[in-house]
Amino acid sequence: MKMLAFVVAILCSSSGWAARSAFQAQCEDAMDKGISVLHSIPSGYTINNTVSFHGLTAMKPGAAGTFVLGLTRTESRSTISLKAPMLIDPVTGYECVAPRITVSLLYSPVVVYVGREFRPGSCAYQEILAHEMRHLKTYLDHLPKVEVTVRAALARRFTDKPLYAPRGQAMALLQQELNTGWAPYIQKEMAKVDPLQAAIDTPQEYARLSKVCAGEVQSLVRPANRDR
Repeated sequence: MKMLAFVVAILCSSSGWAARSAFQAQCEDAMDKGISVLHSIPSGYTINNTVSFHGLTAMKPGAAGTFVLGLTRTESRSTISLKAPMLIDPVTGYECVAPRITVSLLYSPVVVYVGREFRPGSCAYQEILAHEMRHLKTYLDHLPKVEVTVRAALARRFTDKPLYAPRGQAMALLQQELNTGWAPYIQKEMAKVDPLQAAIDTPQEYARLSKVCAGEVQSLVRPANRDR
């Protein structure tokens, strides 16, 4: 991940300094260590049977030429909060901070749609729902992987040493780094689920679903398509 070079250059630790000053010793010995806490929040889901397969097709980008019988929709979200206890050195004009960074990851809301043409409990309904459950599982399995990746990256950046900056700049620089570096990075990691989802919706899988249950899907789709 690329952090802002300007921010990292100014908001730095003392790990590369030749010797500790009295201020550095005070910061490192008296302040609590900086910490990063990351949570992936389990997402519940709801099942919606009120939208026609025509409506679902319109809801899915790039679905032209195919019928979308079911759909799993959600939005990836992340929140980052910052607290930073601080000490100020009037002699050097520097301040030190021990960042407390909390990140929460979730997919919300998660809605699993099955076209209203398919009666709950029917063979076709169960097949379509099983397909959508694969999408749901992919979302739920991806979130812990993002948590591991982001936690490791945070640990590399924010060690147990305080960070130093010119007086009055530490919090602004930290917030800038979170907003312009970490937030996009986390969203990019969350978005890596998208190609995994696309891999489920293959032409072969669509063809299989259209023929399951002794033609039950086709018997419902074709009349509805003519009446559209």
